[in-house]
Amino acid sequence: MKTIVLANQKGGVGKSAIATQLAHYFHRLSYSVLFIDLDHQQNSSRPLRLHGDVTCAAFSACQLMDADSRPEFPKVDFLLVPGSADLSTLERRPERHNHFASRLRTILSEMTCFDVCIIDTNPNPDIRYGSALICADYLLAPIQLNQEAMEGIAALLDHPRYGLARKKAVLNARLVFLGLLPNMVEPTPFQRANLRLLISRFSSRLLSARTEGGEWFAQIPKRSAIAEAQAASVFLPDLEKTAARHAWREIRPAFELIADRMGLGHGKRRFA
Repeated sequence: MKTIVLANQKGGVGKSAIATQLAHYFHRLSYSVLFIDLDHQQNSSRPLRLHGDVTCAAFSACQLMDADSRPEFPKVDFLLVPGSADLSTLERRPERHNHFASRLRTILSEMTCFDVCIIDTNPNPDIRYGSALICADYLLAPIQLNQEAMEGIAALLDHPRYGLARKKAVLNARLVFLGLLPNMVEPTPFQRANLRLLISRFSSRLLSARTEGGEWFAQIPKRSAIAEAQAASVFLPDLEKTAARHAWREIRPAFELIADRMGLGHGKRRFA
């Protein structure tokens, strides 16, 4: 099983929408998907619960981390381990922090019935966020093109306790940073200027690919169809609107690049 964590130490960057739509994308490629929502706000859990292909586990993500024994996972091909309000209490139990992290890592390392695990994290750096990075094979960091979010990149990469550099050096050498992924991008002069600044300062940290025309930097445009798909609890291309089809054509290259970097690009079957 390959595990990807979506993380950013700033909220409101659209991380949960990318996580849920990416989960649908992998499932459409015929991979079996395990989705773990570590955010007590449950922005991923709500749309996934209502999708007909998704089975909701009988235990929450908080119970998963706090368990003394391995919970029983149903034999399904798309499983949600939902978030819950009590996830926010885990940070206030420092005597159990090592247990939370090791329990999650042990459970995921023993998991053989899923191809892909997607973990959506809370924005504040705490034991949930740290545990996810310890367990992950890949990290993807959606960001917005505003000054506050760009200033937060340093914390994401270099936080003294929960930064990518520390987790990779000390606790998870196999962790691969897929890159920063600008999200909710609009063609305004302000955002264009911030994108140029982002590329000039962090080009090596962006999710990108070499093309015949040079380096291509992946991004997710701001489209109302994405919010509508989330509200309707559906995969974006299944939303029966022309705007949704157009939005999917814009987003699909970024998802294909993510899958390719994870070694999952061809899928178990072709996604038309």
